[in-house]
Amino acid sequence: MSLVRVHNFSVSLDGFGTGEGQSAESPFGHAGERLHQWFFKTRTFREMHGQEDGGRGVDEVMAANWNPGIGAEIMGRNKFGPQRGPWENHDWNGWWGDNPPFHTPVFVLTHHPRPSVEMEGGTTFHFVDAPPKEVLSRAREAAGGLDVRIGGGVTVVRDFLAEDLVDHMHIAVVPIVLGRGERLWDGSEGLEKRFHIESVSTPSGVTHVTFTRR
Repeated sequence: MSLVRVHNFSVSLDGFGTGEGQSAESPFGHAGERLHQWFFKTRTFREMHGQEDGGRGVDEVMAANWNPGIGAEIMGRNKFGPQRGPWENHDWNGWWGDNPPFHTPVFVLTHHPRPSVEMEGGTTFHFVDAPPKEVLSRAREAAGGLDVRIGGGVTVVRDFLAEDLVDHMHIAVVPIVLGRGERLWDGSEGLEKRFHIESVSTPSGVTHVTFTRR
C-alpha cells in the first residue's frame, strides 16, 4: 500500500507550525518567513520557482525528498488560502499562481465544498468535507499507487497523526521562538512509541527530525 508522508514541515522551538494572524499579506501570520528561511535557500525551492543555484548541503537533501513518489496531496483550507467560512467567491485559487508546484490531485479539506479547479501543470484542487480516513481513501485512489503527502497546515497534520495514518514525517525544527500561533504537538503524547525517530542538525541551525512508522 502507498505511504502517507509529511515533508519539510517547519516548527519553532516552542512547537508552533504557524504564527497568529494569517492574512492574504501574511500567510504565516506574525511568524512571517522565519519558519521557512532554511527552505528558501535550498536548490529544491529555487528550482520550484525557476531559479538557479541554491544550497546543496543537508538542508537540500532533506528538502528534496518532498516530491519523489508523490501521487496526491491533502491539505487544509488554511494552507490553501486566508478565507474562512462560506466562500465569498471562487476567484481565489491558492497562493501559488496559475501553475502550483504540486502537479498532482490536491484534496483541500473544508466545511464548505466548492467545484474542483484544474490548474496548469497537472494540479487539480478538489474541495472535500470528510473525515481523514475517507479523504485518504480518495487521495490514494487518485494517486494511482504512489504515495500521498499531507501538506498541512498544523491542524491537518495533527488530525492525521491522531488517526494514526502517517507513515513517514519530516519536521524541521527552526531555532526561533514564536510564543503564539498553532502548536503541532498538542494532544500527541506518546507519539515516540509509534515511530523510529532520527535527527540531524545543520549549519543553518535547523534540526531535521524524521519519524518512520515502527
